[in-house]
Amino acid sequence: MFTNRDIADYYNQTQNHYKKWWKLEKHLAVHYGIWDEHTKNFSEALVNTNRIVMNIAKVKEGSRVLDAGCGVGGSGIFLAKNKKAKVSGITLSEEQYKFAIENSSKLNMNDLLDFRLEDFTKTSFASNSFDLIWCIESITSSPEKKLFAQEAFRLLKKGGKLIIADYFNTLKDKKDPNNYLEKWRKTWSMAPIESETEYLPKFLENGFSLVENHDYSRNILPTSKRMYYSSVLGTVPSATYNLLFKNVSRFAKTHYKSGYYQYKALKRGLWQYRILLFEKR
Repeated sequence: MFTNRDIADYYNQTQNHYKKWWKLEKHLAVHYGIWDEHTKNFSEALVNTNRIVMNIAKVKEGSRVLDAGCGVGGSGIFLAKNKKAKVSGITLSEEQYKFAIENSSKLNMNDLLDFRLEDFTKTSFASNSFDLIWCIESITSSPEKKLFAQEAFRLLKKGGKLIIADYFNTLKDKKDPNNYLEKWRKTWSMAPIESETEYLPKFLENGFSLVENHDYSRNILPTSKRMYYSSVLGTVPSATYNLLFKNVSRFAKTHYKSGYYQYKALKRGLWQYRILLFEKR
């Protein structure tokens, strides 16, 4: 099982990969891009993910939002620009934290944005502080989802919303003889990918009602395929680099394989990309 230090190390050690393949300086995103009939390119797909999550959550002007697992702060910036939301973003990664701080300062948005190095299962915020907790592909990393659900309940105001975009395994009806899911999660420092049956009760039994549940698996397929091609193209250069330089960091050494594993697993229907909206009871 990966620790918080492992998760932080993964993002610290692979941020240069995201800068190259995800154009991090431009997109400020490390999530999957969601495609629809209006999406023209990858850049639009990444923005579309934020827009879809925002619309499902029905974010109101001036909302107080916690971005739990904020990456480099792109979603917070998006919400501040589009809804004048006051966003606190938390991450375990020192490199992501520095990147988020730099970008909010460049945009002169420090009055709306606040970034911190914190664990989302035990934050420093006061109870009943937030209208919305926003989680894009972050909760899957944690083995302590029940603790997160309890902390989210504490932090949200009565009737507050919790929105989660995440990965869910479908292994109940299928087999994974190549262990694609297990290999993928290890390259991304994730906890074992849970099924909806395992995942949902941790929230439903800790004060939340499930309001909406959407499957966007088909819509992220072009992004998944992009990652697959990046993996294939990067195999020889990465393997060669690993041979020449013995001090390559732990996660950087195997990161190129992740694109292959996640795509093969998705094509075999071994996991789904879902967006869940909960409400605090």
